[in-house]
Amino acid sequence: MSALEVVEIKAFIPAKDYAISKQFYQDMGFTLASDTEGVAYFYYGTSSFLLQDYYEKDHAENFMMHLLVKDVAAWHAHLSAQDLVSKYQIHLSDIETQPWKMRDFTITDPAGVLWRIGQNIE
Repeated sequence: MSALEVVEIKAFIPAKDYAISKQFYQDMGFTLASDTEGVAYFYYGTSSFLLQDYYEKDHAENFMMHLLVKDVAAWHAHLSAQDLVSKYQIHLSDIETQPWKMRDFTITDPAGVLWRIGQNIE
């Protein structure tokens, strides 16, 4: 093993309303592992991120996350079943086939952060 081995990388996602964003991500299916001093640690399997109690409109609305999954249709069905669109007044797109050999869809969080959730295709 190299001394320069990377263990993990996580993004700090902004939250306009910290409490609402924490609930949103739990409703998406992420596990809230810790919440101290305005930073909440979320994970799903081996993927994780940090939600911060910080908001700047321009930053949040230009922030994007990408979640690569094995079954994009299952994720879309799961998020649709959670009724996140009406509960949080957010946008959930349809699944599309992209020219970069991926099927994906987008969902915005309550602060305006755009998530692109996709599956590789051959």
